[in-house]
Amino acid sequence: MMDTYTYKIGNSLYVNLTNRCTNRCTFCVRDGKTEYEGYSLWLKGSEPTAEQIVSQIGDAQRYDEIVFCGFGEPTFRLEPMLEICAFVHAAGGKTRLNTNGHGNVINGRNIAPLLAGNLDTVNISLNAPCAAEYDSVCRPQIKNAFEAVLQFARDCKQSGVNALFSVVDCIGQEAVERCRRIADEAGIPLRVREMIE
Repeated sequence: MMDTYTYKIGNSLYVNLTNRCTNRCTFCVRDGKTEYEGYSLWLKGSEPTAEQIVSQIGDAQRYDEIVFCGFGEPTFRLEPMLEICAFVHAAGGKTRLNTNGHGNVINGRNIAPLLAGNLDTVNISLNAPCAAEYDSVCRPQIKNAFEAVLQFARDCKQSGVNALFSVVDCIGQEAVERCRRIADEAGIPLRVREMIE
């Protein structure tokens, strides 16, 4: 089976830019799997170029959104992602980034100003209400990961990015409510999503 660079779910097209990630989340769909929804998302070859993705998108207006979300953290591929966003917007399409919120650490700078205007929505995975629980649930490979997520969210809001937090319901109702308080304090909406089996 060939590597999958783009895959369709509902009426959105998802872009699988990389398998690299700074987390090893206990609930991650890629844990122990190479496929999702029948698509082979583990990249055995090289990571795709912006040109390869653009050729697979075709008419961006056919889709509700072009979503950067695969088996890795898309901000590892910041420049190609921004190139693809420019193509999609020029064609009248919409873009969304699903991120673990470590993009500033990965890129060694505040990337939020670059996301503003290029992404219609940035979905930031919060998934825990404090650093200790974040480290337990998300098993980050970087230091001060939870604070990095919160800082990234603040930077997005300050830069005018349409940001929202998300949590997976498997963390429990009490933790979800504590996450809701964090989101409320930050002035960023919270979306609770079901764990993907």
